[in-house]
Amino acid sequence: MQTDTPFDTYRARIARFTRERDLLAHRSTRLSRARLVVFLAALALLLWAEWGAGAPAFVAGGALLAVFLVLVVRHGGVRRALRHREALLQINEEGLRRRERAWDALPGAGLAGPGADHAYAHDLDLFGPASLIQLLGPPATAFGRATLRAWLLAPAPPDEIRARQAAVAELAPRNDLRDELLARGRLMDRSSPRDVERFLEWAEGEPWLRHRPALRWAARLIPVATVGLGIARLAGAVDRPFWLIPVLVGFTLTMANRRALDRTFTHALGRADTFRAYTPMLRLVAESEFDAPRLRELRAVLGTGDDAAPAAMRRLERLAELADLRWSGLFHFPVHALTLWDFHVLDALERWQTQAGPRARAWLEALGEVEALAALAALAHDHPGWAFPEIVTDGEPALEARGLGHPLLRDDVRVTNDVVVGPPGTFLLVTGSNMSGKSTLLRAIGVNAVLGQAGGPVCAAEMRLPPVAVWTAIRVQDSLAKGVSYFMAELQRLKQVVDAATTASADGGEGEDDARRGRRTTPTVLYLLDEILHGTNSAERQIAAQRIIAFLVAEGAIGAVSTHDLALADSPALTPVARLVHFRETIRREDGRLVMSFDYRLRPGIATSTNALALMELIGLSGALRNPA
Repeated sequence: MQTDTPFDTYRARIARFTRERDLLAHRSTRLSRARLVVFLAALALLLWAEWGAGAPAFVAGGALLAVFLVLVVRHGGVRRALRHREALLQINEEGLRRRERAWDALPGAGLAGPGADHAYAHDLDLFGPASLIQLLGPPATAFGRATLRAWLLAPAPPDEIRARQAAVAELAPRNDLRDELLARGRLMDRSSPRDVERFLEWAEGEPWLRHRPALRWAARLIPVATVGLGIARLAGAVDRPFWLIPVLVGFTLTMANRRALDRTFTHALGRADTFRAYTPMLRLVAESEFDAPRLRELRAVLGTGDDAAPAAMRRLERLAELADLRWSGLFHFPVHALTLWDFHVLDALERWQTQAGPRARAWLEALGEVEALAALAALAHDHPGWAFPEIVTDGEPALEARGLGHPLLRDDVRVTNDVVVGPPGTFLLVTGSNMSGKSTLLRAIGVNAVLGQAGGPVCAAEMRLPPVAVWTAIRVQDSLAKGVSYFMAELQRLKQVVDAATTASADGGEGEDDARRGRRTTPTVLYLLDEILHGTNSAERQIAAQRIIAFLVAEGAIGAVSTHDLALADSPALTPVARLVHFRETIRREDGRLVMSFDYRLRPGIATSTNALALMELIGLSGALRNPA
């Protein structure tokens, strides 16, 4: 049962799983000791029987060996349960760390994002250390991570966003389901995504044996002939070992097709363990009850009854166990010689391949989508005060947020503001001194737009969000390897933003029916530009920045621009379309020391102060310049 706050929920679950883990660890220790004692006692009795104690000692030793095997099985179950509780404990400890933004203790920092050329991923800290992916908590499987990554890197259509929102809202309070899904994923075999892909290539490929009907029938009839002639020989109906003839024929067939058999078994089962490891997760989703339409659709992909993914996986597990005979050494040879065992197992495997193989990829993709929804749901659970944005497709596009904050900041340091970006024909000009919060505001706008269009909650009390294509120029980097200076890199980035706005303007004319309804069918470009063109002199910077911003406004894009250059607000081309807001700082002296503070509150109008010289004094640079060594 969920308690009042996410902190309370995590602490209660951590306490519960800690108790269960400790009990299981104690039980595992006792079973381990019991196993050792029983095994040594059994060994002593058997040795005693060998030295002359006779049958009673032998029987007692055998009985203790049976007890030892039972203890081994029970110990294995306890150890699996222990690993499961440890995974659940770790997941809930990570939940607390996410709330505290303890980035170094969270998984996901190593997940690579796209290159710096992506429209916004690098500037908005979607991947890497202290990133959005760490805040969400990456899914356990490669399919889940790929799905969540794709959602963060490209906006979904409005109807898709609404469907995801309903699913995320349903999963948010279901801690047990979300934790269990993640725990089962973490406990599965850690093979590479390439191994899964190679298994799927076999599952979706063409069967080998089923296209050779003569070979299949020979593999069925030869063992019948072997058994029949063998019985006839035992019964005395024939006086010669004619049963060896079909055995030799079968041996010839096996040798003729040995390479193909080995190759097919290796392709099918060499990586089947990787695929079969998904079974517990597939079973969990298939057996769960959902109300949200998207979750019901995903569960339906997994099927029902004997055609369901878990049932198919159980059949594959049994076939893999039968195929294990191939690796049993000398025991495999007589069994295959008499029955052509490998052909029959392969025939059954290819029957699975034909019936279930074409659906296998869809199962894993559906599972990956459930994982991605669960990651967004964990974010919604952890921040009950955050809202799902209203996706607005009517009227003039404008992003409107009440109490907007940056999601990567802790609750105790985050300052929220009311923000409006748009409608077309306007832009938000953010001014203020150094460290006052301008860049953080731009990133907050961008990352919340990304979260909202992925289907998740946003760090705001309320938000109206039109379909937007986010483009940023915040953290531009030069490249020594490519011979690109900082200024040239910034120009190239701005060219991408301008091109995106031009394309959206050209493609953004609504269709005739949509125009009559006042609905937009193409996302509006949302640009976020931080201190653009400060790699050149101030006179040229002002002219170039004015032209770029005026062009973006004319193309119907909406956006926010931060700057120290207060002259931008006085530009005749921008003054009519600029919505002015600013941050400020407070500077005072206490005991002869300079003290500077920021409240990070957004205010209307243009900034009236600067702080570069004050910051130099604050860190002692001014004194060093006055008193050079």
